[in-house]
Amino acid sequence: MRRLPPLTALEAFVQVARLGSVKAAAEELALSTPALSRRVQALERFIGRPLFDRKHQALEINAEGQRLLDDIAPALDSLALALENIQSGGNQLRLRLAVMPLFATQRLFPHLGKLRQQHPQLHIDIETTPHAVARLGEGLDAAIVLSKDIDPALYAHELDHEEVYLIGRRELLEGSQALASPTELAQQTILLHRDMAMSFDAWKEAAGLPDLQPLAIDNYDSGQLMLEAAAQGLGVAVMHASHYEQSGDPRLVRLFPIHVESPYRYFFVCRPRALQTRAVRIFRDWLVSADI
Repeated sequence: MRRLPPLTALEAFVQVARLGSVKAAAEELALSTPALSRRVQALERFIGRPLFDRKHQALEINAEGQRLLDDIAPALDSLALALENIQSGGNQLRLRLAVMPLFATQRLFPHLGKLRQQHPQLHIDIETTPHAVARLGEGLDAAIVLSKDIDPALYAHELDHEEVYLIGRRELLEGSQALASPTELAQQTILLHRDMAMSFDAWKEAAGLPDLQPLAIDNYDSGQLMLEAAAQGLGVAVMHASHYEQSGDPRLVRLFPIHVESPYRYFFVCRPRALQTRAVRIFRDWLVSADI
């Protein structure tokens, strides 16, 4: 059998090639940047030719490196899958997922039955913990988060791009208590989600009322509670279009239909290395294809 280079060198090469960053690859492999660079250099010495072009301390894969990546990456993926199968007994996969409660209720759970039918071996441990991104790789495999942007060192797939709605009880649109103008929001309490702190500012800018000050701002960490608070007349909720539309609550109405692009989006996020695990890949691919 022909002598092979160290598996650690091949793993380092594939990570750098896939991530396009020595720093990101080093973080994924829990190595220092110099240590990872040495592994890549060791592989290049073994092969006898460079696999990357060095440009101002950056690495850009060259034609030889791309050919090697295309040949060996599937084999390494198959090896990782074989190890997963033997560890799980070959008949069960487990994903540790964090997801925001309202997204889970409105958008995820109505479709999970189809995922189970397609992949009965996949089981999901679900948490609604805050600070999910900080726990990726430490108790969590992946998360669905609401954010303005994502750390570029992470893998992220954008799930939507929505409008900001003002949502209130029906009496604020109809009858003697109806609001005639956005300026009357100065006499209303605004309900804000802690993960969407700038959403009302975005709405005010689009409405041409950047200096509008409401009576008060109440902060929540639960979208479901915000919707209920708005329905009970405790304030006007600043949320996404889908939050309103999928609630199906006849007590609620959209106020002042002004087009406002939200600065926040839902993302599926994980550490790049997590995509090497079959459970994460299955869930990611299903989530994207299901267009949830």
